[in-house]
Amino acid sequence: MTFLRAFFRTMVAVVAATIMAVPAQAQTSISPQPVAAAADPRAAAVSLNNGYKVGIGDVLEVSVLGRDEYRARVQVQSDGTILLPYINSVQASNKTILELRDAVQKALESGGFYTKPAVSVVVTTFASRYVVVLGEVATPGIVPIDRAYRLSEIIARAGGLRTAGADAITLTPEGGAPVQLSLRDAATGGADKDPIVNPGDKVFVAPPKTFYIYGQVNAPGTYPIDRGMNVPKALARGGGLTALGSEGRVKVIRDGKELKKFDPNAPIQDGDVIVVGERFF
Repeated sequence: MTFLRAFFRTMVAVVAATIMAVPAQAQTSISPQPVAAAADPRAAAVSLNNGYKVGIGDVLEVSVLGRDEYRARVQVQSDGTILLPYINSVQASNKTILELRDAVQKALESGGFYTKPAVSVVVTTFASRYVVVLGEVATPGIVPIDRAYRLSEIIARAGGLRTAGADAITLTPEGGAPVQLSLRDAATGGADKDPIVNPGDKVFVAPPKTFYIYGQVNAPGTYPIDRGMNVPKALARGGGLTALGSEGRVKVIRDGKELKKFDPNAPIQDGDVIVVGERFF
């Protein structure tokens, strides 16, 4: 019994000593300033914009990881600078995210505010880099860009096509001459058919070329002109001939005038009117 009492007294003493040691360890784990910040847990998000060059009007979130007291949401001013706590004005315009991050880190460290701070810079609003997209897209207007986008991607970012059959695109580089392109080629062709669109460029999606067909067809109306569209294909697009329709009584009206002779296999032109008459019994 004496042995058991001694054993239990020893165990209680060990447990009590362990409990008393926990808060002491927690207190000694806090280091005084300056502090080296922890590894950046948002590195993946930051890396998305590493190659992006900051511009006037952009909104940035600048913080020191592990230091909750240092977090600022700032906009790049007209002179290209941002105003940050402790270090005041920092040149930001035309710097990449990595360059700006390094500049802020250096300023904070050289000023004695932090030791090896892990600075995070994230662009929250891309206001300085944009493409103007107009014409037959769902949401025409200014499309902000945060990286290199191809033409087909820009069209998608503008909501896609508003009108089925639209294909012709005019890409006007900033300070350059307009280039005529095809959306179908951009979507199905190689990289040369789907060029990179740069900040300041303008993209115009033209309305689709159309033809009109009426008379003795099952589905008269207006239709877009697909590639290789000719009279036989136009008749098929119009639902085919009715029971009274005659292939021998098809007229093509172009620019308000009936074509006296036309090759049925020749391409249809924008605005052509196809009239199908009744057959003779």
